[in-house]
Amino acid sequence: MEKQNLPKQPSLFTSYLEVSKWLLTSQGLFIAESMLYWQQLQKAQLQNSSLLIAFWWSCFLFAFVHIFLVFMDSWSRFQNYKRIKDQLYAYGFQPKIANNYTSSKCQRHALSIACKELGLEKEVQRFFKLRKIKWYHFIPTFMVNDPFFLGKKHFWNRTFLEKYYAPKFNYRLLSTKKEGEILPSLK
Repeated sequence: MEKQNLPKQPSLFTSYLEVSKWLLTSQGLFIAESMLYWQQLQKAQLQNSSLLIAFWWSCFLFAFVHIFLVFMDSWSRFQNYKRIKDQLYAYGFQPKIANNYTSSKCQRHALSIACKELGLEKEVQRFFKLRKIKWYHFIPTFMVNDPFFLGKKHFWNRTFLEKYYAPKFNYRLLSTKKEGEILPSLK
């Protein structure tokens, strides 16, 4: 990949929305569910039914907690996206890099967006085809391989608690760079 021939680059916010669109959609659904379950809980409390109160309380808590989990997942996928994009820009498309982001649908989506923005769509599609990864593979491989994943620190760190990653390159500036022009570094 020639580094001076980048496609026009979107803003980081636009990239965040693209990387997180399915997670943000599910977050909206969890918000709507929480509101619905809260209303049902209020009705159950008026009826003074312990069984219904317990049922609607557990439904509400499940949906409400997921609002924050999905937000944290979205944050983590965006950090993955920025890291992937820097690695792909610096080293070109490498299966060794891509393999680190194949375990979940959301990570693969972040990989695909980074590749699309760098003009590497064909490479990532070929990679997924060779790995027999299909669009309908939603369940993360670690969930299938380890049914006790919820108790693993690695799961929580990788899924919800990715550390902030500062991009090393200004891609919008690089995409407008003329051949031979020297640009200042981000650091």
